Amino acid sequence: MTDRETRLCDADALASLLDSMARGIVDGRRSGVPLRLVGIRNRGVPIAERLAVRLRDLLGEEVPVGAVDITLYRDDFGHAERWPVLHGTEIPFDVENAEVVLVDDVLFTGRTVRAALNSICDLGRPAVVRLAVLIDRGYRELPIQPDVVGLHVSTELGERVHVRVSPVEPVDEIVRIALND
Repeated sequence: MTDRETRLCDADALASLLDSMARGIVDGRRSGVPLRLVGIRNRGVPIAERLAVRLRDLLGEEVPVGAVDITLYRDDFGHAERWPVLHGTEIPFDVENAEVVLVDDVLFTGRTVRAALNSICDLGRPAVVRLAVLIDRGYRELPIQPDVVGLHVSTELGERVHVRVSPVEPVDEIVRIALND
C-alpha cells in the first residue's frame, strides 16, 4: 500500500491558523472566569502551548496549559492487539469553575473529544468547556462540534489529515493523505 500526501498548510500558514484560533478563543471568552487550555495528547499539547503564547499577547496575562491523556477513557480500550502506552495527564491547575478550552489537532468522529471530556470532568466541574481544533474534517459519530476551528477540510473516508508540529515532528505542516492500494 502506498500513500499519497498533499500539503494543505506549511509552517507560515499553520501559524496564521493559530493566530485566528487565538482570536476566536478571546472572542468567545466568558468574562470573570479563569481561562485554562488543555491539550489532548499528543499533538494537542504543542498546539495549546502555542495558543497560550498568542493568548498572552492578546489578553496581557498568562494562560495556563495542561495535558490530558485519554487512553484509559477510550471506548475501544482493551480491543487493541497490544497494550497502549500511557503518557499521563498533567493539569497543574484547578478546573473547578474555570473556562477550559480543550485543544486538539484534528476533529473527526468526536470520540477522542468525548474521552477528553470524561477525563476533565473527573477532575472537577468547569464553568464551561469549549473545543478548539486546528482541523475539522467532518464525519462525526457523536454530537460534538468545535467552538473554534482553524481550518475545515473536506475529506473522503479513505483519507486522513495529519498535523505535523514540532516538537512531535521535525516540521510544521498539515497534509492530506490519500490511502491507495
